[in-house]
Amino acid sequence: MSGSEPTIIIKKIKKVSGGGHHGGAWKVAYADFVTAMMAFFLLMWLLNATTEDQRKGIADYFNPSIPISPISGGGSGMLSGSTVYSDDTLAKDGTGGAKAKRSSEEKGSENQDTLKANLDESGGTAKEAAKSLEALRKEIASQFEDGDADGLGRHILTRVTPEGIVIELVDIDGSPLFKVGSTEASPTMRLLLEVVTSSLSLISNNLSITGHTDGLSYSSGRDYTNWELSTDRAHQARRLMLAAGMPVSQITEVAGKADTDPLVDDRLAPQNRRISITILKS
Repeated sequence: MSGSEPTIIIKKIKKVSGGGHHGGAWKVAYADFVTAMMAFFLLMWLLNATTEDQRKGIADYFNPSIPISPISGGGSGMLSGSTVYSDDTLAKDGTGGAKAKRSSEEKGSENQDTLKANLDESGGTAKEAAKSLEALRKEIASQFEDGDADGLGRHILTRVTPEGIVIELVDIDGSPLFKVGSTEASPTMRLLLEVVTSSLSLISNNLSITGHTDGLSYSSGRDYTNWELSTDRAHQARRLMLAAGMPVSQITEVAGKADTDPLVDDRLAPQNRRISITILKS
């Protein structure tokens, strides 16, 4: 090779895509993997740190089975709010496509059987309590005729507590359950207690009756207070239920709480003047 020929230099350039070790899709995959592992270990910790009842409560939060409260539920009839767990019920609300109505006696018997079975034989789970509460609402509603023309259903509230199902018989404006400052029950109260007693006629659970008053106190210097009034009203409710056919042995507790356990924040509200009947768990 002569010295006049030029020297050939070959330059190779290596292209690196994705930024090399400073970037890349692997970071996204790794982040997803770490997130999944964190969720997995959190789930394992929750399963180990919670009880069976707590796990059922968590499951019920994502798949609700408790009926909507009658205070916030829809529906125009007495205690007729729909439930959040009944999709087919929501589709049937309104008119059209309804099945033939059964007699009140047939519906009442079915509701009582359902309520009795759930209260006496269930383990007290949230779903069983919900079924019992719904059956109780239907059973009480079946006792009223002509669409509850007198508005008695407005006096009745139902709810589930750790002790059992509570039936609240509450005052409303213009329709008191007792005379002011007295234990004399009004005709409305007598009829309500007859309805409740009839609805619970096939239930073997023990009952607790509690009287409540509003925050309006007696004049100073009197020995008789809201404590005595609430207790005496609870005993009057007990006597009326016994007269309506309730077995003596089934009522195991009668108490008065004065105004210490209000139903609403306004202590002078008529709803705080009430009688609470609790169907105690078996």
